[in-house]
Amino acid sequence: MLKIYNTLTRKKEPFQPRVAGQVGMYVCGMTVYDYCHIGHARVMVVFDTVARYLRHSGYALTYVRNITDIDDKIIHRANENGEEFTALTERFIDAMHEDERALSVLPPDHEPKATQSIPDIIAMIETLIGNGLAYVGGNGDVFYSVSKFANYGQLSGKNLEDLQAGERVDIDHAKQDPLDFVLWKMAKPDEPAWQSPWGLGRPGWHIECSAMSTCCLGNHFDIHGGGMDLQFPHHENEIAQSEGATGEKFVNVWMHNGFVRVNEEKMSKSLGNFFTVREVLKIYKPEVIRFFILLSHYRSPLNYSDEQLNEAGVALTRLYTALRGLETDDAPMNADYLSRFEQAMDDDFNTPVALSVLFDLARELNTAKQANETEKCAGLAATLRKLGGLLGILQTDADSFLQGDADEAISQQIQARIDAKKAKNWALADQIRDELKAQGIILEDAPNGTTTWRREV
Repeated sequence: MLKIYNTLTRKKEPFQPRVAGQVGMYVCGMTVYDYCHIGHARVMVVFDTVARYLRHSGYALTYVRNITDIDDKIIHRANENGEEFTALTERFIDAMHEDERALSVLPPDHEPKATQSIPDIIAMIETLIGNGLAYVGGNGDVFYSVSKFANYGQLSGKNLEDLQAGERVDIDHAKQDPLDFVLWKMAKPDEPAWQSPWGLGRPGWHIECSAMSTCCLGNHFDIHGGGMDLQFPHHENEIAQSEGATGEKFVNVWMHNGFVRVNEEKMSKSLGNFFTVREVLKIYKPEVIRFFILLSHYRSPLNYSDEQLNEAGVALTRLYTALRGLETDDAPMNADYLSRFEQAMDDDFNTPVALSVLFDLARELNTAKQANETEKCAGLAATLRKLGGLLGILQTDADSFLQGDADEAISQQIQARIDAKKAKNWALADQIRDELKAQGIILEDAPNGTTTWRREV
């Protein structure tokens, strides 16, 4: 049975969907004012893998991941660029989708945008005001009254007394309480704005996700995911808003992936260790990046470094090398490896253990290849491909992955070396091998005289 670590209860629990055989999952998506960074890539890959495995497990999954396309950062960046905010957001939405496709991240079933959800957001705020949980502040903004929601702090483990003690003395006098947060912001000059019962304005960040998730999945759904940095205050505020508006439990299972660190330091622009996905893609193959992310459990910190990416590339090459030269289409999967893989993934989506199963499989496959056990090879190769597919890897042709964009010059050099060996011109054969190695081409001679090759990782 699938068990998932629930941030809300702080323990691993057997997963019981609200409706048998069906799952609703919402994940907080990107604020689209810049290119996606490695932290975003982790969220994309982690929850894409969760979605793939839920579907493999037989669930009819509805996966929703939102887009925040209006907020302070977006407005500021658009003003800096001298462009309409919609032009900015559409450009970075397109870029985000390009990064997704590169990382083999499948699109969610629904991808609502905040700007397309304004009527739903306004309706939820009106309900909160009607329920006595929200009010219009002294500056015209609408605020959520945190102290009136009994269970505030249940997700993060924080309590109101500690939070209030930590607040600065110079509070915002527009609020009734320093912990209250904004639901609707009154319009400022030359900012995008929408008409509302409180005048022209725009939504606060937290209310967007409450409105979009409940509109797509209902008042109460199964899984809500996102980065650990969103646990407080964003997800805490989502619970307060949603349950305050509907009177129902909001989410059963909360999943949070760990932080990304760079060379064991927190990733930040100020430290100069901030990497966008497309910067990393210039150096490493997309599949290597995805594989690298899967090598760590989703709740663990992920340490990004050139050494770690290089090691991931070498490891992924081993799996593709095992698949080389084998057809995998129609053979049935090996039941033992499938069972071991599912045991790992059923344990809170433990991808490091699942990958170790793939390496065990590859080792047995290599042994079977050496023994020319054709039928066994076909079954093991099919299993390796299909289990890899559940993680979004190993779907490329093996030679294409190992050789990249081959050119005619390489083929000619390899043929020249084969001819030199036939002529027993060992010095020339060694010279050609060294020249190819200098180009990053690794030759692999088989006992029967054939030569394959791959690019150095």
